[in-house]
Amino acid sequence: MAKNERLQVNALPKGYRLSEYEIEKPISEGGFSVVYLATHLSTRSRVVIKEFFPVRYAKRIDTGRVETITEDASRSFGMGIKRFFNEGSALAKINHPNVVRVTHLFRANNTVYMVMVFEVGRDMRWYIKRKNGGLSEKFLRTVFPEVLSGMSELHKNHILHLDIKPANILLRTGGHPLLIDFGAVKHMKGAANLEVKGHTLTQGFAPIEQHNHGNIGPWSDIYAIGATMYSCITGRPPPSAPNRVKKDKLEAVIRSFEKKKYSASLLEAINLAMKMDMTERPQSIEKFMELLDEGSSGKSKIMTFLKKPVLGTGRKN
Repeated sequence: MAKNERLQVNALPKGYRLSEYEIEKPISEGGFSVVYLATHLSTRSRVVIKEFFPVRYAKRIDTGRVETITEDASRSFGMGIKRFFNEGSALAKINHPNVVRVTHLFRANNTVYMVMVFEVGRDMRWYIKRKNGGLSEKFLRTVFPEVLSGMSELHKNHILHLDIKPANILLRTGGHPLLIDFGAVKHMKGAANLEVKGHTLTQGFAPIEQHNHGNIGPWSDIYAIGATMYSCITGRPPPSAPNRVKKDKLEAVIRSFEKKKYSASLLEAINLAMKMDMTERPQSIEKFMELLDEGSSGKSKIMTFLKKPVLGTGRKN
């Protein structure tokens, strides 16, 4: 079955009333969710709704209700709903201009829904494709400080994104980025590292510890940010981490772009972010910001964004 056909089978239909919302159309489907464009009935404002729908062991029945394919899958389904709800609740506490805003979580149809503010823009993937890579150093040093500011706020609230890539960074009017699609998000308990199993990852952007279920942390998101910057320059995803274990020429490829009007300091920051050994990467967003700042001329945009107060996160100081 083609991807679009499968989406139509799994998704709620246009016009479906879901709590206080009306479905306009399905937008996309991932391994664990279906995403919709919808209208809030009382305000007539558009929203994005993500539905927990694990395609491997769930099905849709005529009423819209989601049920498991087998009885054996019920336990996994229940655990998935709990994780989705808990992670959505953590995201709902974040109020940052570069992180998509979660406004409502609710249960219906035997599953869970996450409502987010609808934003207009194009994802970074579109810009990379349009330019075939080669996005300027000025572009990277203008856009990524705001991306890093959003990531810093997530990490301060013990939240890992774990699926940063060009498709998950929306560029709005004026070029201001927004981190979207938190399908793989994980909540850290304090400073403890996590061993995560059965999670979503994207080839080329996920570090080796996500592939082999190793310890993940802020350094895992930093790898993905480096991979996204690499794509902005080269026009393609990096080699997957498992392939790099076999044969790794990435550093030489990165350094070759110094001849194409990219500074050595920018390329070195990308190279360090994408080290295979997690201990050799910057261990925090702040450390990565400092690396990028080493090559910045004039007042640092990156550290300026880091120092801006962000209110309304629900985080206790």
